[in-house]
Amino acid sequence: MSFPTHIVAAAGYVFDACGNILIVKTHHRGWDCTGGQIEEGEDIEAGVLREIWEESGVRATVKCLCGIYSNVGKHLYYDGKSTVPTKVMFDFICTYENGILTPSEETSQVVWVPKETVLDYISAPALRYRFQKVLAFQNRITYASYVTKPEFKLISERYV
Repeated sequence: MSFPTHIVAAAGYVFDACGNILIVKTHHRGWDCTGGQIEEGEDIEAGVLREIWEESGVRATVKCLCGIYSNVGKHLYYDGKSTVPTKVMFDFICTYENGILTPSEETSQVVWVPKETVLDYISAPALRYRFQKVLAFQNRITYASYVTKPEFKLISERYV
C-alpha cells in the first residue's frame, strides 16, 4: 500500500500587549509570520511554538487555532529541482510571553508592526490571504484550499 505524502506545517501569528504583530523577513518568501514544518513525533502546538522561538527568539503561548489550509498543488522548491508536496497548514493566534527579537538562519529580520499596517509588508498572495483571515478572526476557524503555483487561486473556503 502506498501512503500519501503531505507536509504538515503550522504558523504562529504572535501579538504583543499593544496589539502589534510579530513578522519575520525570510530569505525566500519575504515578510511572513513565524512557522514551518512540524517534525516527526512532534505535536502541532509544540511545533508552532518551536518555530516561533527558532525564527524570532520569542517565547509565546498559543491562544487559539484560527485557520486550517490545504495547499493542494505540488510545485518546484526554490532550488528548481526538488518537488514540494501538498501541504496542510494550521494557523494559530499566539500571545507574546518574553524574549528578545533575534534573527535566525531562516530569517534576516524580526520586527513588531502595528496590526493595521502589517499587510503593507506581506506580498505573497497566499500569505496576504491568511494574514487577512487572522486580522478579521471572529472565533470561527477558516478552512480553505488553494494552489500557489503558477499563481494563487482559492479553490474553496468555509468556516468549521
